Amino acid sequence: MRIDELYRAIGGDYNDVLSRFMTEERVVRFVRKFPADGSFTLLQQSLKEGNAEEAFRAAHTLKGVAQNLSFTELYERAVTVTEILRGGSLNVAAEMPALEKSYLHTVKSIEALE
Repeated sequence: MRIDELYRAIGGDYNDVLSRFMTEERVVRFVRKFPADGSFTLLQQSLKEGNAEEAFRAAHTLKGVAQNLSFTELYERAVTVTEILRGGSLNVAAEMPALEKSYLHTVKSIEALE
């Protein structure tokens, strides 16, 4: 899969990220680093532990990374979870399946990158 195909597959904005990173090589380099980011795992763990503050930080970080990489669909899902957690509520169970699906799809697509 080429990088532009990856962005189409995950509901991202390739032209937006390319305008920021300036070259396809830089986009690819940073996209390949995304799976190593521990924000999603930390979010899941913090929710299990009932730690709203840490869950908020993890969701907020995931949101920021997704925004910087123009992973639009993942970003939008992370925004929803972040805003629920912002007020200290852990009531995100209804939103987590969509976030997880988008996150896993993004990671799997990155793994298929040429």
